[in-house]
Amino acid sequence: MLSKIKWHLLGVCCTFILFSEAQAQSSASTYSALGIGEFNYSGLTQNQGMGGLGISFGTGWNANVVNPALQTRNTIFNFQTSLNYRRINASNGSQSSDVDGGGLSYIALSLPFKPGKLTMGMGLNQVTSVNYDLQISSMVNNAEIEAVNNINGDGGISEAYISAGYLLAKNLSIGVHGSYLFGSTIRKNQLTLFNENGTQVGSTSEYYERLTISDVALKFGTHYYFKVGEKSNLHVGAIYQGLGDVNGSAFAKLAAFGEASDPDTEGDLILDNEKGSIYIPSRYGFGVSYERVNKYVIGLEGQYQNFSDFRNFLGDPLELREAIKLGLGFQIVPDFMSVDNNLKRGTYRVGLEFLQTPYYINQTTINDLGINFGASIPVNQLSLMNLAVKVGQRGTTSAGLIRENYVNFTLGFSLNDNTWFYKRVFE
Repeated sequence: MLSKIKWHLLGVCCTFILFSEAQAQSSASTYSALGIGEFNYSGLTQNQGMGGLGISFGTGWNANVVNPALQTRNTIFNFQTSLNYRRINASNGSQSSDVDGGGLSYIALSLPFKPGKLTMGMGLNQVTSVNYDLQISSMVNNAEIEAVNNINGDGGISEAYISAGYLLAKNLSIGVHGSYLFGSTIRKNQLTLFNENGTQVGSTSEYYERLTISDVALKFGTHYYFKVGEKSNLHVGAIYQGLGDVNGSAFAKLAAFGEASDPDTEGDLILDNEKGSIYIPSRYGFGVSYERVNKYVIGLEGQYQNFSDFRNFLGDPLELREAIKLGLGFQIVPDFMSVDNNLKRGTYRVGLEFLQTPYYINQTTINDLGINFGASIPVNQLSLMNLAVKVGQRGTTSAGLIRENYVNFTLGFSLNDNTWFYKRVFE
């Protein structure tokens, strides 16, 4: 038993190390240049395959980071991780370009200390992501000079979390998800001037900004289900995440190209690792699902976050609006009792996901609409290979904006072990 525990923990530790190396490779929307970046509302791979559903329904074979109350459904040890890849075609109507990227999405661990009553969870997850690279050209007023700005950013906020789900009463579960938020976001603006002949004027200047987050946050969840038939349940769930003032530090400098990130070089030092905070508004979610046990599930969920209350590190509001996310999802198991056909015993998912993003530009709200597909295929008696694909569109080419057509792929696995907390009996 001790040797098995050591191997489990070794695998977890190795993957935790890989997470810190791989997470920066993920690709985000061009619109992540605004605010704090692009938020992850859609949970883990199995949630992403069915419109992001995870507030009102969860399974015992996968972890749940959307609603901690649903962890009580995890009655066996579960270790879950996945890789992601995204490809985006961005267009302004006259020009287009492709960008792609990927990396390790998350690590999640479920530990049923008292199966069916108390389950703990821990892991690493990406909360926001920033990844953009833009070039903006304009003419300088009253001069035959063209200004070319190369603007790029990378990073985001991650979380290391510990959570717990507890069965408070029959059919009623509550949960809490405690996060340590960390991570850095680096933004650069490199300005180069050219004369009418296309010759560079002077040297390239660079504005460099680094925001480093270090704070804690809590999320609360609840779940209840009603028996509506011999083998049918109606599930309802709700979540609340209070973020508020998130502490961190900021560094900003204007200097010659390649020197702005160094505090000791010449230039204008604007912020020298000053302590402060950003204000991130609270997040609410509610969902309802109908389950035919071991057959199919259909559900509808929504989340809300009012980013008009957002404040940046300097305390300034940005022109952001309400974020509203709606997800409709369906999953089916062809034959739960199949012994000799893993495909029949697998779970297949489809969903529709709509997000009214908080981005409001040129009197235009940026919306995101996508269709999801997913599956969980058994690879042995207990463990699963998880897959999710999302095809969608964000933004518009009207009002001088950018439309993004994208495809997201997520591939991972769930390692389940029902011997983790078994008591051995010696005769």
